[in-house]
Amino acid sequence: MRNIKQPGVPPPERIQWVEARGRAFSFTVQAGLPLLEAARRGFAAGGFAGGVLNFRHGALGPFAYVMPALSKTGENAAFYSDTYRPGGVTRTKLGTMTLGLRDNAPFFHCHGLWTEADGKTSGGHMLPDETVVAEPFAVQAFGIDGAMFTAEPDPETNFKLFGPVAATSTGARATSRAFALRLRPNQDFAGCLEAFCRAHGIARAKIHGGVGSTIGARFTHGGETEPFATELAITAGAIAPGPSGALEAALDAALIDYTGGMADGRLIRGDNPVLMTMELVLEVLD
Repeated sequence: MRNIKQPGVPPPERIQWVEARGRAFSFTVQAGLPLLEAARRGFAAGGFAGGVLNFRHGALGPFAYVMPALSKTGENAAFYSDTYRPGGVTRTKLGTMTLGLRDNAPFFHCHGLWTEADGKTSGGHMLPDETVVAEPFAVQAFGIDGAMFTAEPDPETNFKLFGPVAATSTGARATSRAFALRLRPNQDFAGCLEAFCRAHGIARAKIHGGVGSTIGARFTHGGETEPFATELAITAGAIAPGPSGALEAALDAALIDYTGGMADGRLIRGDNPVLMTMELVLEVLD
């Protein structure tokens, strides 16, 4: 399986996880607000301090983002491009977000694909402090109670990355058992989730959110992304028994690589290792 050497020593525990409770709900982000504040307000109205969300057709402007890029210093296995700030209104094809805390303040990690006002199609990593909602749009959220994604230094990758930590319950109405997860590098995405579910007696689960990177990508439709550094968003995902009765993860994803190539489809099980990180929430269905 593809493998990228990271600058630090890999810790033995390859999945960072916290069991929590959660609930799926939807809300509309309001025009004129920074996307970070609009998302924070939506979760707060649902009784949650954080969680994950997905959206399709959104409108952003002002807007700023970075793309994946090669590392210029060697301090990281890959890095970010310079910042892009397209004019006008950028219209998203899709977006996936983790909302949590960084330096004790709300922060998000959000990847997506979009079309800029001049017709250019692109994608990448949205910048929380420079991205504003241009027109109201709906999002599908999953709030978590008892866990919080918190940005902390990660010696393995030499980045400050979101990972779940235990948090005091806010008393939110949470209807489902859930696990907040962060998958560490150089392990197959689907296989990692399948093993986690087997270890925790989970027969069926739905994936909410899903923000991270893979070492290139291989899709069931035959498509391949060769450049190793990607920014990836999960558009749909589930884990359930396959035809043999063994658990199988079905992961639909969209990504952009460091050359600007975009791709989407269902990821092949067993052939899509994590590059830096993968954050998501598993909702246990039975």
